[in-house]
Amino acid sequence: MAHYLQYSRPDEEEEEEDEVDDSSYKTIKDAVLFAIDVSPTMIERPPLSDDKKADRDSATSAALKCAYQLMQQRIISNPNDMMGILLFGTEKTDLKDGDNTFQHCYLLSDLDVPSAQDVKQLRDLVENEEEAAELLKPADEPASIATVLFCANQIFTTKAPNFSSRRLFLVTDNDNPGTVKQDKDTAVTRARDLYDLGCTIDLFPISRAGDTFDRSKFYDDLVYPTSPSDPDAPITNASVTKIAKSGDGITLLKQLLSSINSKAAPRRALFSLPLEVGPGLRIGVKGFIMIKRQEHVKSCYVWVGGEKAQIVSSTTSHMADDTARVVEKGELRKAYKFGGDTIAFTPEELIQIRQCFGDPVIRIVGFKPISSLPIWHNTGKATFIYPSESDFVGSTRVFSALQQKLITSQKMGIAWFIARRNAAPVIAAIIPGEEKYDDNGEQTMPPGLWIVPLPFADDLRQCPEQVSTVKATEELTDIMRKVIEQLQLPKGVYEPSKYPNPDLQWFYRILQAMALEEEVPEKADDKTVPRYKQIDKRAGALLEEFGAEFDNVLESQSSSKPKAGIPVRKRAAAAVVPDDDDDDAPVKPKKRVKKEKVDDDDSGAGLTDQDMANINDKGQVSKQSVAILKQFLKARKQSITGKKMELVERVQDYLDSKGL
Repeated sequence: MAHYLQYSRPDEEEEEEDEVDDSSYKTIKDAVLFAIDVSPTMIERPPLSDDKKADRDSATSAALKCAYQLMQQRIISNPNDMMGILLFGTEKTDLKDGDNTFQHCYLLSDLDVPSAQDVKQLRDLVENEEEAAELLKPADEPASIATVLFCANQIFTTKAPNFSSRRLFLVTDNDNPGTVKQDKDTAVTRARDLYDLGCTIDLFPISRAGDTFDRSKFYDDLVYPTSPSDPDAPITNASVTKIAKSGDGITLLKQLLSSINSKAAPRRALFSLPLEVGPGLRIGVKGFIMIKRQEHVKSCYVWVGGEKAQIVSSTTSHMADDTARVVEKGELRKAYKFGGDTIAFTPEELIQIRQCFGDPVIRIVGFKPISSLPIWHNTGKATFIYPSESDFVGSTRVFSALQQKLITSQKMGIAWFIARRNAAPVIAAIIPGEEKYDDNGEQTMPPGLWIVPLPFADDLRQCPEQVSTVKATEELTDIMRKVIEQLQLPKGVYEPSKYPNPDLQWFYRILQAMALEEEVPEKADDKTVPRYKQIDKRAGALLEEFGAEFDNVLESQSSSKPKAGIPVRKRAAAAVVPDDDDDDAPVKPKKRVKKEKVDDDDSGAGLTDQDMANINDKGQVSKQSVAILKQFLKARKQSITGKKMELVERVQDYLDSKGL
């Protein structure tokens, strides 16, 4: 199931819909048409192998299984999207309506919102080899790509005329289907018609064994590269998908799923803003949220009280508490509580308050080294920005120059960032991001810039009080370093795409079983469960060694500290004087006299190193007065200049130098 979220509106603030410009947050209805080549080389099965990880499926079967899995995902996560499957190069010709105009084209699944029946039909075809062999019988002569593109044009025009996103997924292993130049010219014309219609073509090339798919022979003139103004700009076209060899552990199905999933969801911009590089210099950028937690999506409410379930159309109304009268929208006012009073504002006043910081913009105010940004300064999810030529021509060149300069100089930009109207302004760091690819040559991260919100002073919190009184030794550190080395992930990198949300997968799996009348599974497939046997095999002995060493360190450090019941001497001025008349009388401390001059307080000088170390272990050094800190440092011939936080750091550095 899908574990990537589509780009969605941020939820930092709760605002009324009529007060926010939601024009860019409308739901995108996507129509995807799979065009799968059925040629002798595509339906040819790989050679048999005794390896359990070897490929078993032909390229066409793998593509159909990929379409089946994608249909399972989208029928629940994207219930308004359309999906169809078109086979070309087949001996049969069928377009569902008796039209035989497009020879050797077979419409396996019409372009429509997938129903449970469509998923069942595709599942039966994938599992029934005899039926699949009869249907996937290749024609004596290959189908013309121009005919396939013209057929796709007709399907999109009739089935999804008003969709905001229409895409053709072309899966083939023939890098030169045009026998003569006229075939290529005709195909280029048909492809241009598709692009003029607003459709995009995504090519998923498959290399034959021992031969590499060469896009330059035919498809470079058909499949246009994405531009920064396209909705799919953050993900470029796939280059080459190689056929997996026996035993290498990477199947063709997984490669196709990885490639198609990267293009499965339409890329929707979170915002479109000007990026002000300097006074009078602005470029256009669009913002995206690359990865975000996906929740259970409830598309609608259903009323089941009647004979037939019906979709509910909901309305909202406000009622008065005393009279239960319906309150009209014009009678409502928004108010804030201040000092026990309720202060009401008119809609015009609220707009002025919320927009007092100006229009939405990303304004660079300076630059700093990336090394000066601690990792804990990130207070919210980062936003990926990419250039857009829609508002400012030449934005791509300036954006690319800025990104390359930040990478080479190891710098980051500091920006004033207002994401949208009514949003609170933040100070953000603009960090450059480089382009990344996986082992299959697929782009996993596009080049661009990241906007990381930085904390204000109110966002910083004090560290919690330290409970543990055991200080790590070099022996403990060395053992734990070996444990961490044994428990590293493959390549030392955590990839979120490999660990889907188990709760979400279980939810989708139950819905799928109920819709397709399948057997409900008993146990969820949770890939986040630790592999305990592997952990015990790799680091079990080291963990036992660490536990034994920890007990020794705890015992040795506990014996060196003051025992419980013996108070730690904190103030030398609290002298004890016995009564001369009665030797057995209880000893009483003298009355503490408040001193007028703070500088004469020598209580800090009376603290021993161990006393201050105990205070440091409890996290209470910062709670000591400036006079105590200065006297403690002065008694040890340390500098006493600077603010309180500098004195605290100086005391902690002194204790670290003494090993306390």
